[in-house]
Amino acid sequence: MTSRASLTRRSLVGLAAVGLAATALSLPASASSSSSSSASASGAEAARSRAHSAGAAARLPAPTGPYGIGVVPARLVDRSRHDPWVTSQPYRELMISVWYPTAPGSGDGHPRAQYMAPGAAERWDATSPHGIPKGALDFAATRTHAREGAPADARDGRRPVLVYAAGAGDPRTWGTALVEEMASRGYVVVTVDHTYENPGVQFPDGSVKDDGPLRKALEEAQQNGTMPELLKKTLDIRVADSKFVLDSLGSLPHGLSRIVDRRRVGMVGQSAGGIAAAETMYEDCRVRAGVNLDGTLEFNPEPNGTNLMPVAKHGLDRPFLLMGREGSDRRTEPSWRSFWSHSTGWKRNLTLRGSLHQTYTDLSALLPQAGVDRKVIEENIGTVDPKRAVAAQRAYVASFFDRWLKGDDDGLLDAPSGRYPEVEFAG
Repeated sequence: MTSRASLTRRSLVGLAAVGLAATALSLPASASSSSSSSASASGAEAARSRAHSAGAAARLPAPTGPYGIGVVPARLVDRSRHDPWVTSQPYRELMISVWYPTAPGSGDGHPRAQYMAPGAAERWDATSPHGIPKGALDFAATRTHAREGAPADARDGRRPVLVYAAGAGDPRTWGTALVEEMASRGYVVVTVDHTYENPGVQFPDGSVKDDGPLRKALEEAQQNGTMPELLKKTLDIRVADSKFVLDSLGSLPHGLSRIVDRRRVGMVGQSAGGIAAAETMYEDCRVRAGVNLDGTLEFNPEPNGTNLMPVAKHGLDRPFLLMGREGSDRRTEPSWRSFWSHSTGWKRNLTLRGSLHQTYTDLSALLPQAGVDRKVIEENIGTVDPKRAVAAQRAYVASFFDRWLKGDDDGLLDAPSGRYPEVEFAG
């Protein structure tokens, strides 16, 4: 490997550590067009046709809560700012999905929602995401457990709301197993796509915005030695997007704002999504509790504690949960150690034994269905049993938010539990 190739690889690995997944950033040119490209609606139809000839539809783990689930997608437009990736665009547009509890029997006649829209699914499949071979799974044909547009359950009044953020370079659907679980337990959950950051964000008119701007920025950062600045820009954009989503909670689609309690807001994310949860919470007091699933809290490509984010320097005064991969906790990760020492709010740090960075995503549920061998599974999600990984993540995230947004404490976060021996308490 040449020295330049080695540098590029180190940069990609560093970016992956904060969520800019190397597999997404190395997207083949044929799967992504120019930096501001947008596929036409007819192109989306072609993608839909190709998607149906792809691999098998996968199955997501069933949620365990008492409620049925509904979901509706929506386009949000922030006219207060130009798009930070494509500055010629005079507004910032995002795609979200809102997941929510439905009343008993109200899902009848409403189809189960797709895991991904066809145009987005085609782009995601082209990246061979995180060890899933290209064409092995049909992301568009895969169905969630949520019913499209089913009536919301309004019997219990307003409900706590969560904002979910995926890792940089990953689609908003990449945490569906966790999101569905939280909706089935009575939460309204808003998932967010950060436009121009992942391979394909499909909008209601069928157009698909790609990740060309981020790819271009990555190339320039590698050439100019400005990777920390790129990471800071990416985080700043995500925090601004998250604040705009919080602003929009009073005007959600399908009348869902009527069941949202904006006084009980939490945020959870994996990798760069976890970073955004922490930093958004630091900057915006509307977020009362947050969870970071294995996201470092500094701007360096290779974390060494020299370029900490504000939330790591100053900590938080509200409840926060850190969940890390094997070997990464507040004792070994410099930015987590700083965050821990400066935080005055309730905090907990858990480690999922045998896990890797992508264990905290839908990869744990999907990769074993992709026809790969055990070696590939262990290289991408570790040695932890995939089903146990999903169950543990769901249990601890739900316990945390139930405690701090509902006032229901099951005690799971007080001490290690025999029910989840794979979870280690680091503090």
